[in-house]
Amino acid sequence: MKNYAIEERAIELAQYIINSKDTVRGTAKKYGISKSTVHKDVSDRLLKINPILAKEVRIVLDKNKSQRHIRGGMATKLKYIKEKEKENRK
Repeated sequence: MKNYAIEERAIELAQYIINSKDTVRGTAKKYGISKSTVHKDVSDRLLKINPILAKEVRIVLDKNKSQRHIRGGMATKLKYIKEKEKENRK
């Protein structure tokens, strides 16, 4: 019974990532599980359960990975903008 729940979870996570284009981190936060679990489910387990779905998820994850340096830079930029605004209000 436990394996069945894991398989269902892997498929559900994969469908969520494909539909939302969310990251592993974002998916983990939404489902309240670890990034490692999400990654293991959609990378390893899903290959055995549904290889076609695994391939679709891999496309989204590869795209997210290629954009992460941009996201990190934007996050840093926003951080310093907010800090500067906070200083200006004082």
